[in-house]
Amino acid sequence: MKKKLNSIAGVTLIEILIGILISTIMMGAMFTSYTAVNNTYRQVTDKAKISQAGRDIVGMIVRDIRMAGFKYFNDNITTNDKHAPIIITKATNFRTECDKIEIVYGDVNYKKTGTPKYTYERFKITYECKQSTVPDKSATQLPNGNFPAIQAFAIYKSKVKWNSSANDWWDHTLDNDSRTYEDELIVDYIQDLIFNAIDDKGLLISPPPTPSNANKDYLYKIKTVDIALNVRSTKEFFRKKDKRKFYGLGDATRDGTGSNTKVKDDKFLRETIVVSAHARNLGLQ
Repeated sequence: MKKKLNSIAGVTLIEILIGILISTIMMGAMFTSYTAVNNTYRQVTDKAKISQAGRDIVGMIVRDIRMAGFKYFNDNITTNDKHAPIIITKATNFRTECDKIEIVYGDVNYKKTGTPKYTYERFKITYECKQSTVPDKSATQLPNGNFPAIQAFAIYKSKVKWNSSANDWWDHTLDNDSRTYEDELIVDYIQDLIFNAIDDKGLLISPPPTPSNANKDYLYKIKTVDIALNVRSTKEFFRKKDKRKFYGLGDATRDGTGSNTKVKDDKFLRETIVVSAHARNLGLQ
């Protein structure tokens, strides 16, 4: 006997469509949740990356500043104005330059079979900013097909050795010492780098002392160097453009306020790291 058609179990077309609709809604909700979590995770990792990059470079600068003015007890190199332990050059055009610092310290080269066994040396380390060369692919291409560089700086570090015979610092191209180097890129995507010289009373030395300016008597009285490094994210961080302010370590002309060119209307995240480096070897000359 044949079974009646209405007694056969099955799923109608309407039920299938309803099931597909519910599944689509659930998948859409899951995708939205995944996207939100993924974007949050990306923002957290991006923020951690720029923070870590900034702290790494600041830590490197702090270690070198702590060596400023150091020399061994029997160091026989004649000290002159070119051996000033810390020279800070303040930026004047904040769109094209940052502060620059030169750090001088002594070292010794030991050779077991040499005569003499100990040769005293003097080194100078320089940190300075140059315009970044990273192409801004969100900008309009130039006539030559290339993209203009991003509006940021890159920090370069160099190290040279004192040439006692010439009474000057070695030209790196003529120096065969593997410990010296010229303009090595340390970090990119920098908005500003600031150095302030502080005396033993905690007061700002302005202008920073040099062997030839009015504050030259403070060359060996710098107790700390305040450092402010502002680094930005490599990719856009926020959804909407806004004024992203950053600050100039007490220098109102470098603060991101008013019509200052450092107030950026964009989507990038910026972080300012401020540290005080103690120049422990100054004053021992």
